[in-house]
Amino acid sequence: MPVAKPVSSDGRVIAHIDMDCFYVQVEQRKQPELRGLPTAVVQYNSWKGGALIAVGYEARKFGVKRSMRGDEAKGVCPQIHLVQVPVARGKADLNSYREAGSEVVSILARMGRCERASIDEVYLDLTDAAETMLAETSPESLEVIDDEALKSHILGLKHEDGSDMKENVKAWLCRSDADHRDKLLACGVLIVADLRRQVLQEAQFTCSAGISHNKMLSKLASAMNKPAQQTVVPCSSVQGLLESLPIKKMKQLGGKLGSSLQSELGVNFVGDLLQFSEQKLQEYYGINTGTWLWNIARGISGEEVEGRLLPKSHGSGKTFPGPRALKTLPSVQHWLNELCEELSERLQTDLDQNRRIARTLTLHARAYMSSESDSHKKFPSKSCPLRYGTTKIQEDAMNLFQAGLREYLGPFKVKTQGNQKSGWGITGLSVIASKISDIPSGTSSIMKYFQGQDQLCSPSKLAKDQFELENSCSFSENESNSTLNLVEHMKLPEEEATIKNESSDLESMEHQASRNSLEVPFYSSVSSLKRADFSQETPLPFSGTVSEENPIQNQS
Repeated sequence: MPVAKPVSSDGRVIAHIDMDCFYVQVEQRKQPELRGLPTAVVQYNSWKGGALIAVGYEARKFGVKRSMRGDEAKGVCPQIHLVQVPVARGKADLNSYREAGSEVVSILARMGRCERASIDEVYLDLTDAAETMLAETSPESLEVIDDEALKSHILGLKHEDGSDMKENVKAWLCRSDADHRDKLLACGVLIVADLRRQVLQEAQFTCSAGISHNKMLSKLASAMNKPAQQTVVPCSSVQGLLESLPIKKMKQLGGKLGSSLQSELGVNFVGDLLQFSEQKLQEYYGINTGTWLWNIARGISGEEVEGRLLPKSHGSGKTFPGPRALKTLPSVQHWLNELCEELSERLQTDLDQNRRIARTLTLHARAYMSSESDSHKKFPSKSCPLRYGTTKIQEDAMNLFQAGLREYLGPFKVKTQGNQKSGWGITGLSVIASKISDIPSGTSSIMKYFQGQDQLCSPSKLAKDQFELENSCSFSENESNSTLNLVEHMKLPEEEATIKNESSDLESMEHQASRNSLEVPFYSSVSSLKRADFSQETPLPFSGTVSEENPIQNQS
């Protein structure tokens, strides 16, 4: 459940930068001859031309949609160019997109605190930069305003018939009688326009942006005018934006909480919440969530932009639709091994390059039962302390899957016999490494950390004792599905994504997991840290502890 956070100031300047159909842009940069042509990126499988995972704006004009297969897209737009996503280990390889996203982040981070929210979206806190600009070269003192800034969409700014829109925007930006908050926003408009120009010049990508006083409003604004445009939400326009915004479009209201608001309180739009007092909302949803709901109805959010240029988690996933569903344990084992091998490589790279370690391994699966009456049941997510090394991660992931399968099948008394399935199929698998933290300077060998995991979290012990104790997670259907689609079906914001990357759906999981997390004391020197040979199973020294009361964390 979302929790209200203190609001430090309503004079902040927060931008949300959203890349325009990023996968297509990355492929068009590789093949410049595709620029301006109808293009889509498809998955590697050949069934009906492959599944579209990104559709360029030129192709959308012909009616091509992301829900189509390649053959259907060609029927709608015969001249479309279908570019296959890179493949590794029999699944989509997103490394080229991640690397391109890192290029963009390095440019945007020049002007303020930067939070990488996904492969293709970034939050920026530009408050300090805006304050500096306002003090030194405020917009009202400028004779010439950048043309890109003058094309900004400012919510609430009315344009009279026949009036010059750019002149109206310039007049708004240069008002001498504006309050301090709007003057800061005006500076933010100029800063973001310049950053977007730098991204285009240096990385050859276009992006859209939302600019407001908090993350919630800026994210809503960035999707309003695409592609390659920016939208501003002043305080005076907040009510108009939210009053007709469907409740399910608001972040954290797309699942059970949003459904509850609709069924229990008859709330269909965010503005409908204004009719309820804070006390009334607290009675229904608790003090923290009630206050959060009261706040968002008024455009209030205290969520800070975290200074993070690296992802909060790493994930590897794959879907198995229709006849490709996995129906035997060996087939599940095969694909978990592939996913875990990729995950292990990325963890090792993160350790080598960024001196960071992950502490929690989580498995998500999407499944079905043969009985239609049981089709609503969800496969429970499972989690355990993460042990470094490909073999260890593979073993633990399979044990997590088996524990989830026992729980999933339990109420129906369905048993698996040998290698044959009995009434179940797996249509999606995902393994996530989370609770990533930096290794402090001035510590001793990190190898002690991995030894402790071997001793205290052995697969046999986990399989025998711990997995049976864990409860299933409380994901909403949208959240669970989108986590599974993390890698194979990365959705873009203009395509109404429910998740953007490997961290956004993990925030609530990590909040609960931290209660009983693996406690790892940090060490006194890593100056001589070398690449670990994680293929070896040799025990390593350790001094950490695991909570015995609940060694496996519930995920939500």
